[in-house]
Amino acid sequence: MNRWLIHGASQLLTLKGASDRPKRGKQMSELGIIEQGSLAIENERIFAVGSREEMEREVRLRWGGLDGVRVLNAAGKVVMPGLIDPHTHLVFAGTREYELEMRLNGRTYLEILQAGGGILATTAMTRSATEEELTEQTLKRLDRFLLHGVTTVEAKSGYGLTLQDELKQLRVARRVHEEHPVDVVSTFMGAHAIPEEYKHDPEEYVRLVIGEMIPRVAGEGLAEFCDVFCEKGVFSLEQTERILTEAKRWGLVPKLHADELEPMGGAELAARIGAISADHLLKVSDRGIRAMAEAGVVAVLLPGTAFFLMAPCARARDMLEAGVPVALSTDFNPGSSPTVSLPVIMNLACLNMKMTPAEVIAAATINSAHAIGKAGEIGSLEPGKQADILILDAPNYAHLSYHYGVNLTDSVFKKGELVVQGGRRCDLPI
Repeated sequence: MNRWLIHGASQLLTLKGASDRPKRGKQMSELGIIEQGSLAIENERIFAVGSREEMEREVRLRWGGLDGVRVLNAAGKVVMPGLIDPHTHLVFAGTREYELEMRLNGRTYLEILQAGGGILATTAMTRSATEEELTEQTLKRLDRFLLHGVTTVEAKSGYGLTLQDELKQLRVARRVHEEHPVDVVSTFMGAHAIPEEYKHDPEEYVRLVIGEMIPRVAGEGLAEFCDVFCEKGVFSLEQTERILTEAKRWGLVPKLHADELEPMGGAELAARIGAISADHLLKVSDRGIRAMAEAGVVAVLLPGTAFFLMAPCARARDMLEAGVPVALSTDFNPGSSPTVSLPVIMNLACLNMKMTPAEVIAAATINSAHAIGKAGEIGSLEPGKQADILILDAPNYAHLSYHYGVNLTDSVFKKGELVVQGGRRCDLPI
């Protein structure tokens, strides 16, 4: 029996709310704070949550005392749900640091892509990498995520762009999910770019995605979601709708890269097709915001991408005021957002998108859980939920957004096991 008592936190943030829908509007400032809070873990689950005095009584009544219970003193610290990153491109080979100078010299994202850089450059490197090489690189990235307090990540394919290479990426994602403490939730994104060999016949590639890739991915159970880069010069609205309609038929839940570079109507399509999320949204229209609010589509905002591409950020405040549920993500990838630090993304959301420190915590926990369909298991600290817990070396939650660029992660529990302590991995053999 694995039992823990995390005791006497300066603040314990439960993020408790309606479990069947994400937080919106003023709800995003409701963190469920318990001063001098404590939390009990039994095996992989949260057993009980309450004030220090309540938990002392609960432990005596239900466990008969502290015999066999490991106690972690959280005095002066914040206890909160583990961070959740709902949009990453985790599995890839190689790097693209040379593109930074190209952008500084005025080349746009699409110009770099059309010149064979961007996604296509990473595709070439990923295709040439073995599954073992990709696994080794991806496990190292997950280590870094974990040390920044992230306990679950979504991972997209989309750097293979052939049937076998897309399957290779997704098999690596499944393998690292099984081998690493961080949970990995997989998304098929064969429609990430038109590969070089199909540039004169994009429709033939769309037929490949629909006719071969989606059935194989779904048939092997390699992904839960299907995403499309709906953008001028990549996949049109009509192509995106066809791909996602077929994906739904095979049981894959739709997501969209929407309205990032041009106001394409991607947000409106996300609402119409029943997507769980629409991501990026730098150029979203007012109509698209209203449609997402009415349909309950989660807006996954990626301020790190806008920052790194030196572009204006998404209109977070307009979305919040319209009632759109907002989540946050790193968009970790080798080109436009090469960071694993979700806390830095939360800093940028405050500084560049005018979100409050409370809102960004809700966006990076319970709303991110909703963006990947996992809010019944993770994203808040409630009895019965998976014990994914972040402990910050900070006396209150505002420190997380105030100390920009600083990693305040002290300890992390994953499925009830202490895997990070004092900012270091503690679950590995010495």
